Amino acid sequence: MVAMADGELVEVDARSPATLRYRVEGMDCPSCASKIETAVGRVAGAEDIRVNYGTQILAFRLDEAATPRSAIEDQVRKLGYAIAPVEGPRVIAGEPGAAEPEVRSPVRQRWWRGAKAQLAAVLGGLTAVGFAASLVAPALDHWAYLPAALFGLAFFGRKAIAAARAGSPFSIEMLMSIATVGAIAIGAASEAAVVVFLFTIGELLEGVAAGRARAGIEALGALVPKTALLVENGTAREVSAARLKVGDLVLVRPGDRVSADGEVVEGASEVDESPVTGESVPVSKAEGTPVFAGSVNASGALQVRVTKPASDNTIARIIRLVEEAQEAKAPTARFIERFSAVYTPIAVSIAALVAVAPPLLLGADWDTWVYRGLALLLVACPCALILSTPAAIASGLAVGARRGLLVKGGGALETIGRVRTVAFDKTGTLTEGRPRVTDVLVLTGSERTMLGLAAAVENGSSHPLGRAILERAAADGIPLRPAKDSRTIPGKAVEAVVTGKQVSVGSPSHASAQAPLPADVKQAVGGWEGEGKTVVVVSVDGSPIGLVAVRDEPRADAAAGIRALRDFGVRPVMLTGDNPRTGKAIAAALGLDVQAGLLPEDKLREIGVLKERAPVAMVGDGINDAPALAAASVGIAMGGGTDVALETADAALLNSRVVDVAALVGLSRATLANIHQNVAIALGLKAVFLVTTVIGVTGLWPAVLADTGATVLVTINALRLLGHRFRFKDDR
Repeated sequence: MVAMADGELVEVDARSPATLRYRVEGMDCPSCASKIETAVGRVAGAEDIRVNYGTQILAFRLDEAATPRSAIEDQVRKLGYAIAPVEGPRVIAGEPGAAEPEVRSPVRQRWWRGAKAQLAAVLGGLTAVGFAASLVAPALDHWAYLPAALFGLAFFGRKAIAAARAGSPFSIEMLMSIATVGAIAIGAASEAAVVVFLFTIGELLEGVAAGRARAGIEALGALVPKTALLVENGTAREVSAARLKVGDLVLVRPGDRVSADGEVVEGASEVDESPVTGESVPVSKAEGTPVFAGSVNASGALQVRVTKPASDNTIARIIRLVEEAQEAKAPTARFIERFSAVYTPIAVSIAALVAVAPPLLLGADWDTWVYRGLALLLVACPCALILSTPAAIASGLAVGARRGLLVKGGGALETIGRVRTVAFDKTGTLTEGRPRVTDVLVLTGSERTMLGLAAAVENGSSHPLGRAILERAAADGIPLRPAKDSRTIPGKAVEAVVTGKQVSVGSPSHASAQAPLPADVKQAVGGWEGEGKTVVVVSVDGSPIGLVAVRDEPRADAAAGIRALRDFGVRPVMLTGDNPRTGKAIAAALGLDVQAGLLPEDKLREIGVLKERAPVAMVGDGINDAPALAAASVGIAMGGGTDVALETADAALLNSRVVDVAALVGLSRATLANIHQNVAIALGLKAVFLVTTVIGVTGLWPAVLADTGATVLVTINALRLLGHRFRFKDDR
């Protein structure tokens, strides 16, 4: 086939690598994900493999000219997992071009109906029959338990061989199968049966726990209603919410969930946004204000203009970000995986040495030491250790998403807890970002003329100071004059030609560089700035004609958020482009250090200086914050900020609360503590059973408990994070 590139027709390979996504049922731990990643990676033409055990999604690029996708599917099925393509957009009958988004939350069967539960039931039954038979005929003890042991061995042995062929020879199934074969060989069929039964129970509990953690994110998708009331020609009719397009008008009745991200065009109400942002207080909505899909309309009817398709609404983006974050391995997890890759072969070698060295070198009893070596083999399994970090990270990401704290990966979640300095932008971050004109001083002419010229220059501006001047002019009924040749001098002024005159609205320092300011004007500027106000000078043809003072009030929770950070031992500092007097006034009121008068490149330099001492976080919301957000150890964007800030940052605060920065630090530290606890549980149990196994105090079935028990304990401990409480004085 051909395509246009740089104005020329070029030949394109129609069978170039395609990105494929599959749902893999039964993938409930990092070990499963690792086996699948290794197996797929050995297939020719497969690349960029990403496996997320939390969402049970396998994604990869495949050159189907080299390998058909069915080969990948067969490879995964051989490992014992069910695999099916993730359903992509599908066309709805009768609606050309309309499509529903990917199905992300399939109906899942109850855990007791799954294959693992059925296997556990069969093994439990066979083991119970064996126990009963051994009581009736003790001489047949070995043969009574043999069916259970062989049945379990057949199931897990097949998976072990498939994993070995796919590049994972040291899988838990392989270790358990070797131990089972060895136990049968030395006449310990009863313990072999108990081993496979307990292992199956452990696998079952692991799957249940993983499903519970997964449900927290999947529940977000259920917040968006399946239907919407589409308004056409003055009437509303029910349609699928997935069919809504940008620009559609929908009716949201009192008590209804909002069906799409949009903007209110008619009506007023209070909307409960807690399911989306974690904000517990209903938010007033009126014409022109945004609403989120999944939030609940409380009182009045609203007509909402859709601004984002279903596949890109706020909840869909949250789910996508959390899924991507789960795919990104945390530094601790990467270290443990590298450690386990070396540890497991060494542990297997030691177990083999324990089994054969004493009989060969010391003439010890073969059955005794082979038995101890087999038990040690099970103790050595690294499953709990590998699971210790990703299980905690997944729970931390999920509970953060419920609070409206989005973190884009385990690495960022770990780093946030280690920061020693948090740098804040001022406007729109520590303050509301909605400044108001507080004072006006006219030097020449009338107030209306001066404000009219300033508004003409600022017309179309997105800067908060410009919007404040435009709002004041509109409130005073001052008509906007046409302006041309507009230009912005970053951090200094906005200029344009109005009625043939060059008009500038800029900082006092910029204005004084054009023409000296009178002493009384400097005094007025100093007084207002000392009150925390930002002052701009309106000049015509280089001569000042008036001053406008604007103040942006701190967010209601800003002081509480700063105190909470200090309680964590974190130093807060404000980096602002505002003048030093205003910066100091705001900083003094909130209780933090300040660096003022900074241009974007200055903020970047300050972040570099802070980063040299210790990890630093940067919190901002604007385009000019993007470089500093990217340069910091971790960047945190306010939810109401620009898309550039949100995309650049490592985390986002959907509710735009300063106290949520401290909440992120607290969540990160709780997650790190949970990881440390999990590692201690995994290694501690193994250390105890290592000693007791070698000296003969514990045998095979306690050894398998050391593995499956530790795995279950680690998972349960990680799930405790789902109940993490964010306790701050301003919490509502």
